[in-house]
Amino acid sequence: MNILQCIAVDDEPLALGLVCAFIDKTPFLNLAGRYSSAVEALEAIHQQQVDLIFLDIQMPDLTGIELARIIEKSGNQGPRIIFTTAFNQFALDGFRVDALDYLLKPFNYEEFLKAASKGKAYVELVQRAANVATPPEMKEDYLFLKVEYQLVRIAYDDILYIEGLKDYVKVILKSDVKPVLSLTSLKSLEEKLPSAKFMRVHRSFIVNLDKIGAVTKNTIQIGTVTIPVSDQYKENFSQFLSKWM
Repeated sequence: MNILQCIAVDDEPLALGLVCAFIDKTPFLNLAGRYSSAVEALEAIHQQQVDLIFLDIQMPDLTGIELARIIEKSGNQGPRIIFTTAFNQFALDGFRVDALDYLLKPFNYEEFLKAASKGKAYVELVQRAANVATPPEMKEDYLFLKVEYQLVRIAYDDILYIEGLKDYVKVILKSDVKPVLSLTSLKSLEEKLPSAKFMRVHRSFIVNLDKIGAVTKNTIQIGTVTIPVSDQYKENFSQFLSKWM
């Protein structure tokens, strides 16, 4: 059984004590530290392995959201966060910083265990992906997208095109009439996709080059959908078209 190293962060002693008691009660969690401020927790994260953080949002000096943003900007595979708060208006903020889950106080052990189990499942998924050796002649043909509070595997060949919305991307699939929505940026997704197969053709669109059915000077046709090619990306697209001619 994987044992997750956890820390609990809350400036309210009673709330902190409850979370720590729940962690001690859970066989696959180990309480690696308890902190009354996010600043103390940040120091601990830099000094030891932490897989999961149970993190209050409203705290003095440094809020839970601010700590989550610092961890996110570190660029490394940092610990996952489960927010614990008495205020449900922070749910969207928690989602934007890629929180694993969101516990609204007061919560019971059953709710805590459900959130902790998501943490366990996520860590195991990452470990399996890291441990699978890919033969040299094979290349990954899929990516994982965060959809709500789970990771969804999507095959590259199933993607027709991707549209960037305000806070989300909408992935249009060949196999499903319902698009996949993920809270990420088009730029972030562009960096993950293989450039030989996908191209950004507009500030709001990435297309699967294999799915293009027809083109004009300023548009691309994929199925029945017409996608514009903006001036910013026209040069790269023209280079791609030259291979067709």
